[in-house]
Amino acid sequence: MRDFIPVNKPLLDGNEKKYLLECIESGWISSEGPFVKELEQKFAARVGRKHGVAVCNGTAAIDVSVEALGIGAGDEVIMPTFTIISCINQIVRNGAVPVLVDSDPVTWNMDVAQIESRISRRTKAIMIVHIFGLPVDVDPVLDIARRYGLRVIEDAAEMHGQSYKGRPCGSFGDLSTFSFYPNKHVTTGEGGMILTDDDDLAETCRSLRNLCFQPGNRFVHERLGWNFRMTNMQAALGLAQLERLDYFVGRKRAMGARYTELLKDVAALRLPAGNTDYADNIYWVYGVLLEQKSEQERRRLMQRLHEAGMETRPFFFPMHQQPVFRQRGMFQGECYPIAEGMYRTGFYLPSGLALEDEEMTYIASELKRLLA
Repeated sequence: MRDFIPVNKPLLDGNEKKYLLECIESGWISSEGPFVKELEQKFAARVGRKHGVAVCNGTAAIDVSVEALGIGAGDEVIMPTFTIISCINQIVRNGAVPVLVDSDPVTWNMDVAQIESRISRRTKAIMIVHIFGLPVDVDPVLDIARRYGLRVIEDAAEMHGQSYKGRPCGSFGDLSTFSFYPNKHVTTGEGGMILTDDDDLAETCRSLRNLCFQPGNRFVHERLGWNFRMTNMQAALGLAQLERLDYFVGRKRAMGARYTELLKDVAALRLPAGNTDYADNIYWVYGVLLEQKSEQERRRLMQRLHEAGMETRPFFFPMHQQPVFRQRGMFQGECYPIAEGMYRTGFYLPSGLALEDEEMTYIASELKRLLA
């Protein structure tokens, strides 16, 4: 009987065991261990940044970034409605106002043409969120931010190794964030990173992730922070993964090309764009949209794929439709048809780095059979 194919299985066949054993044998397993600093430095260098601040997960990286920029009550942050809830949590908790924009139907990222019309006198920041495999068209966003004096948070959680016009994703925001969850190109199990070129912001982020302990006066606090520290063991795993990032990127692009070749003649599917004029798809996940189908039909197809031995995941549920925000009276009457349609008909296939070619062939054949 065929083994069940999970939506993600990481590839851990480099120096992961070696570095983890070094942690255990040395006794350095906490956030005080040397791998944390090494990962911060090497990851920042990879993205062309001055500072890296390692944290316990990608959500923590965004929370710290929002707090470090002083985004608070009444401030507005322009961001996509089509994203994971991690991006919006700290904005709402701080009493700030998320101002949403719809998606671009080709790249599935935020429609940058909508941003300027959403700016008000209370706008403080723009949050860029790169989605699935293609980056946001960054230059127009940075131009708007410069003209209006706005801060930029860049969520590059899904963009390890991706670039925009030859420049690394993660190098564009006042603060940029990454996730090291197991489905990312670089994983630490759980983990994240904040990147910046600003010395003061870097120091603020380091303080916030470490309970705002003060040098020389450790247990006297002038600001509230979190224990968002990354452990030495997580960092050891991440360092081994980072060593192979170029290979991982090449493998993901080959997987994306393989899925596209297998599914290109299926009229019922809209496949992800392979490139734009500023980037080639990195295929963090391989997402598809069902043409002229309903949410119920998408759910039914995903269930049948599960019965055939594979896990799939739906696309993000838009922020303006989330019950937790509707219950607070937020986003009343707001409609973002592209994002809504993407959720109704979109899902992604198993896309982990350890996925084998034979498994992709089987997945594609079952998908075509069920759509026939």
